[in-house]
Amino acid sequence: MRIATWNINGVKARLETAPAWLAESSPDIVCFQEIKSVDEAFPAEPFERLGYNVVTHGQKGFNGVALLSKLPFDEVTRGLPGDDTDVQSRYIEAVVSTPQGALRVASIYLPNGNPIDTDKFPYKLAWMRRLRAHAASLLALEERTLLCGDYNVIPEPEDCFDPRAWMGDALYQPESRAAWRTLLNDGWTDCLRAVDGRPGRYTFWDYQAGARQKNWGIRIDHILASPQAADRLRGVAIEDHVRDWDKPSDHVPVVGTFDL
Repeated sequence: MRIATWNINGVKARLETAPAWLAESSPDIVCFQEIKSVDEAFPAEPFERLGYNVVTHGQKGFNGVALLSKLPFDEVTRGLPGDDTDVQSRYIEAVVSTPQGALRVASIYLPNGNPIDTDKFPYKLAWMRRLRAHAASLLALEERTLLCGDYNVIPEPEDCFDPRAWMGDALYQPESRAAWRTLLNDGWTDCLRAVDGRPGRYTFWDYQAGARQKNWGIRIDHILASPQAADRLRGVAIEDHVRDWDKPSDHVPVVGTFDL
């Protein structure tokens, strides 16, 4: 099975690009982030036409996550537990049945956290603590589980073109990177790094300053696997050619292949 994550940066702006990529790549399950659409306005028909079931957790104008699956959804959970006052739509989780048993997949749009001298950075760190707590409860289930999405965290220096350029950014702060490491230390596997240790494997290039042409990129889109899913990992591809299509997102799809 092929499970993908992609921050599409607005589903309505990607109504040509996203279906074209799905037709080309044909992942079995897709995690979209930053759909920027309320649930009732999400244009599901182009994706359903390609054979996908669609569930969303949307928000007007920004944020929003979605799951697309060629398999029917057995259960769907919207929202990250731990704070009933948080109204931002950043987490959706679902279970599907595969020939090998249940598979749980989440689509995550972790807060950016900038500027770091505002309340946005403490919100990011609090959200990461909530994610860790929920992720621990998922590990306790001992299921095949994948936490996929735009984590807005640059894990290591080799995950950005120039670490000095990111020193003041929330994506590269010591606290953000430490919170990421706690997830890995709890038992989650960074799927790309499990199969590919090369530097310069980026998933995001800014629209400005010719970043794509100069390869001034960063890696912030990740697939984390529970031990039961990591044992089934067969490969990870960053499909960065999509960044060069017309009307691209500033992120590109990351696709994990699993023996599921």
